[in-house]
Amino acid sequence: MEELKKEDINQEVFDLYDDYAHNRLSRRLFMNKLSTYAVGGLTVASIMSFISPDYAKKIQISQGDSRLNSEFVQYESPKGGGTIKGLLSKPVDAKKRLPGIIVVHENRGLNPHREDVGRRAGLAGFISLAPDALTPLGGYPGNDDEGRKLQRERDRNEMLEDFIAAYKHLKSHPECNGKVGVVGFCFGGWISNMMAVEVKDLGAAVPFYGGQPKEGISKIEAPLLLHFGALDTRVNAGWPAYEEALKKNGKEYMAHVYPNANHGFHNDTTPRYDMEAAELAWKRTIEFFREKLA
Repeated sequence: MEELKKEDINQEVFDLYDDYAHNRLSRRLFMNKLSTYAVGGLTVASIMSFISPDYAKKIQISQGDSRLNSEFVQYESPKGGGTIKGLLSKPVDAKKRLPGIIVVHENRGLNPHREDVGRRAGLAGFISLAPDALTPLGGYPGNDDEGRKLQRERDRNEMLEDFIAAYKHLKSHPECNGKVGVVGFCFGGWISNMMAVEVKDLGAAVPFYGGQPKEGISKIEAPLLLHFGALDTRVNAGWPAYEEALKKNGKEYMAHVYPNANHGFHNDTTPRYDMEAAELAWKRTIEFFREKLA
């Protein structure tokens, strides 16, 4: 059989994967529903293999990249007990203190892709910290299915406190200029929105396809840059009310909806990846942070 391409896969398959990845479908039910699309030479196994993340082949910036100082650090956890592990990355040639970026993972812990994004932020001229909210449970377990299972064992508001603690840790880092923003994806997008609500002196927030806060929007002081995929009807359903509240309260924000892009369009390890949308969204993100955290 020829190698599968994105256009070979029905949009409903991506929607099913979204339900599965966000714990609305069990693996058994997901596989059963997937069998409906195993026609014309496609098999359930081939579809599953195609839509699953490929971390080994898709890393853009390796952990040993000579342009970066990138190492795992520990900081105090106010809720999880003990400390939280995070990947701290910064360019080796930095001559002055740098603005900081907290990079927040999805609902599966700090997997190899999200470490990669943390390094990308560092290489763009920032000091970045990518925490693993699963640290109190042993950390990212090596695969996303187990990671999702572990993350369901933690209270999301306690995890929010751990990411706020990451912000405070990075803000006081001797190599940070004291101005720190946050970027997050999916669950991390929700965290980014909530940090904007809860952290008065947050420098900037960039939620990628993140759930919206229901209250406290009047407290937001940080400028927001929000990214949405046009096909992501689940997350997008909450945007009109959020935007109305931002406008009502006179908040600074800019939102972009990327045509024909799915939830997860920035993640280049899965076929939901949309290169044009992802590259434009990341370019906008880095420019936004450079402006707001200078």
